[in-house]
Amino acid sequence: MIGQLVLALSILVGLHEFGHFAFAKLFKIRVDKFYIFFDFLFPMPNVANFALVKKKIGETEYGIGWFPLGGYVQIHGMIDETQDASALAGPPQPDEFRGKPAWQRLLVMLGGIIMNVILGIAIFAAMTAHYGETYLPASEARYGIIPNGLGREIGFRTGDKIVKINGRPFTEFDDVFKPDVIMGDNSYYTVERNGQLEDLKIPKNFLDKFSKQNEDSLLVRPRETFAVDRVTPGGNASKAGLLAGDVITTVAGRPVQFFDELQAVLLANKGKTVPTVVQRGGQTLTLNIPVTESGRIGFERKSTLKVGTRQYSVAEALPVGVKKAFGVIGLQARAFAKIGRGEISASESLGGPVEIAQQFGGTWDWQHFWGLAGGLSMVLAFMNLLPIPALDGGHVVFLLYEMILRRKPSDAFLEGAQRVGTVLILALMAYVIVFKQVMKLFN
Repeated sequence: MIGQLVLALSILVGLHEFGHFAFAKLFKIRVDKFYIFFDFLFPMPNVANFALVKKKIGETEYGIGWFPLGGYVQIHGMIDETQDASALAGPPQPDEFRGKPAWQRLLVMLGGIIMNVILGIAIFAAMTAHYGETYLPASEARYGIIPNGLGREIGFRTGDKIVKINGRPFTEFDDVFKPDVIMGDNSYYTVERNGQLEDLKIPKNFLDKFSKQNEDSLLVRPRETFAVDRVTPGGNASKAGLLAGDVITTVAGRPVQFFDELQAVLLANKGKTVPTVVQRGGQTLTLNIPVTESGRIGFERKSTLKVGTRQYSVAEALPVGVKKAFGVIGLQARAFAKIGRGEISASESLGGPVEIAQQFGGTWDWQHFWGLAGGLSMVLAFMNLLPIPALDGGHVVFLLYEMILRRKPSDAFLEGAQRVGTVLILALMAYVIVFKQVMKLFN
């Protein structure tokens, strides 16, 4: 988990800072330092100054810092977290940031965001071309759905058939979980239940609860029939004579057609030995199988759902990658709007390194890693574009002000704004990294 987090941050931060570096070099601005992670205790540039690795090449010192919550390029002649107005007392020099035209300075500040957007698009496009897109046709849920706790809270019941989303028919089952639906202001599902149609509206505060779910507890899942795929060697089912390919029809005198029915019967008979009727090659057999205290007998089921896959060429994958990448930014913007309107809780929605690491999980899966890294790259671009002093977006606002009014803010004002922005960022970092984790421990 930690390894994936460090690798992802190294890639994302490194390319973000390279964006600033590349535009600075393009416009012949001197870059004194290029660091992945901070070589000081952010935001105090003179405290705990040391690097894990560093090497000076030409005019620039390249290195990896010890403080892993970001990175930076020290651009000569620019007020940022590494230098203030007092360091820029003399007249602007040709190789300084402040000595360049406003449009060049604007591109330097946008360089990190541009690189994160390019990276996000490249990752999503490459994954689409390599893996394709898997999907479950909505028609596969022909036996209806099984809701989890949140699904029941909306009003779903076992066996419901979802026929429309927001009044429109749908073709892929994953459309049920689309962020546009979950985050929609007036989203609802239409289900068929006992021959009648009923609309189930998503509550306004639902996103808070939905965001806490893990990948294995989706809102609803298709109800499906099943067969025995693999019997656990040495398990209760194996000792009782269950074989791969068997079809279980009755357990403890109760017919079981669907896997959720089998689970319910086994849980109701924990610790007991139950008569289990199976069909095997045209024969009907009864096996007496002990049920564990966790409600299991020891086999893996074979899914009867048929998943489809869409394949893309490299050219076809690019627009798909663009759509997926900017979809992440759209969702971020909508989430912030909902936080601003008080429809979702900021404390539940904002997360830090701990939450990000948990998203990666403890198993190294490259497909999952790159998918999450692509999303994080777009989130990083969005967050840096926010008009907060000390972030790239804050610098962009001041530069646009200068370009439109043809009047540059004073260095003293920029230094003060930098300090205010830094305090805001530190307060947010303290909240998501420290306060939330302490509160979780108390809870």
